Amino acid sequence: MANNLLEVLNVRTIGIGDKILVLAHGFGTDQSVWRSIVPYFTPHYRIVLYDLVCAGSVNPDYFDFRRYTSLEPYVDDLLNILDALHIESCAYVGHSISAMIGILASIRRPQLFTKLILIGASPRFLNDTDYHGGFDRGEIERVFTAMEANYEAWASGFAPLAVGADVPAAVREFTRTLFNMRPDISLFVSRTVFDSDLRDVLGQVSVPCCIIQSAKDVSVPVSVAIYLKNHLGGRNTVKILQTEGHLPHLSAPNLLVQYLRRALSRC
Repeated sequence: MANNLLEVLNVRTIGIGDKILVLAHGFGTDQSVWRSIVPYFTPHYRIVLYDLVCAGSVNPDYFDFRRYTSLEPYVDDLLNILDALHIESCAYVGHSISAMIGILASIRRPQLFTKLILIGASPRFLNDTDYHGGFDRGEIERVFTAMEANYEAWASGFAPLAVGADVPAAVREFTRTLFNMRPDISLFVSRTVFDSDLRDVLGQVSVPCCIIQSAKDVSVPVSVAIYLKNHLGGRNTVKILQTEGHLPHLSAPNLLVQYLRRALSRC
């Protein structure tokens, strides 16, 4: 895949600005999730969009179950994309799994990132002693069982919970991209994400971070955003969006744009 990575992961650059802005989507979506956000920034930034290898918009033959067993190979993909585009400095917006991919990438190459904007980020989704990630192991295993038993039924039920807000168009769109994922890949990636624990590396981050978190999110409690602020190594801020859901770029794009503009103005 290395030779044609830009083609495989549907890499696009749009916009006319001098500064580079990378938009990286989360689990269950693809780069189309940024559709309502992009027009606000194309006059001021050259925007890099790409799809994670697990996205339904990518040929599933390229998903290597032996390789993508942790988040590190996704970090390799991101850094290889930026190198292939000859990008030496960028601001990075990552949602959910891509927020953590950005954190890991910045540890490896801090000079590459002026700022990380982390939307719905979590270093660990599972509860632990003195840490509330939002899920018990039993809850997660029941999710995996439901995904295996009937993926479409699970996706149809999960989409409105994840979107949270009463925005039918956002639920339809998230359902569409969830359905586009091959069920075995979706389950495999879900297990990878829920088995991840990045708490020990947060202190190695030196790039300034802006953590954006919905006030009510079925996937990530507000306490996780506070945990990130207190444990990330750089200069960090937390902004709580007065909205519901794990996908504010779908359900509340105008509100999210305001926060993104403020965060980027300090880059």
